[in-house]
Amino acid sequence: MRLANLNDRAVILTGAGNGIDVASASGGRFGPGVDSLYERWGEFRAWEAASALAPTPLGPGPTGPPSLRPAQVFGIGLNYRDHAAESGADLPAMAATFTKFPTCLVGDDARVPLPSDQVDWEVELVVVVGARAHRVGESDGWRHVAGLTVGQDLSERRVQFAAGGQFSLGKSYPGFGPIGPVLVTPDELGDPDDLEITCAVNGHEMQRSRTSQLVFGVPRLIAELSAIVSLLPGDVIFTGTPAGVGFTRRPPVLLRPGDVITSTIEGIGTLTTHCLAGDP
Repeated sequence: MRLANLNDRAVILTGAGNGIDVASASGGRFGPGVDSLYERWGEFRAWEAASALAPTPLGPGPTGPPSLRPAQVFGIGLNYRDHAAESGADLPAMAATFTKFPTCLVGDDARVPLPSDQVDWEVELVVVVGARAHRVGESDGWRHVAGLTVGQDLSERRVQFAAGGQFSLGKSYPGFGPIGPVLVTPDELGDPDDLEITCAVNGHEMQRSRTSQLVFGVPRLIAELSAIVSLLPGDVIFTGTPAGVGFTRRPPVLLRPGDVITSTIEGIGTLTTHCLAGDP
């Protein structure tokens, strides 16, 4: 299933510009927003599988984040070997975890003001949790995942590395968490553990890898995080970025107003982000 947050309504996409408005099709049983689905994800998927749903043409409208107001947003650092190497860091023995505050989340085609000249890109596979997880074994990790989407972990590097490390603040300016354009359930993907992931700025490729290169894959992250905290339906996990970020280049290359970032993951789609001048 491919699920979108279109005009603040949950829509199942069926292709060729058609889709199914969840609230209308279910007679109000589910929806209208995407967030309400995650609390009843198993029930919703059972309804979707058993129903004869008739797609209709979709009108234009903004595509918001597939999880709009998650209780928790996790970020994972140094989770690709090549990115750890380019950063001059050792691979962590456990998932290097920080938070992005939920107010930073935006959807596809977002206009994001740059607060400084030190903002960097980081394309990432993003997980949305579909069932509460606490002390879940790695072998059961995928059972707690609603779906996958594309993300950009935008990072203001000066703040990120200030005062001993302010990762959460440096990565949580308004608009610094674009995710979308759709949520794709794992069963739609041939191998959800091995997807091509790329990032381009103004059409120039900056990052290319495969999610099979993650040090801690999705099931392992679910297990490690849930060993300490309870993961809740709708929670978002940015799983880490591969090599090719801007601040490690010589000379550094960082984002400027007018730049357009296109972030693509195989089988999911392309997320577009527009960089604007910050507030005066």
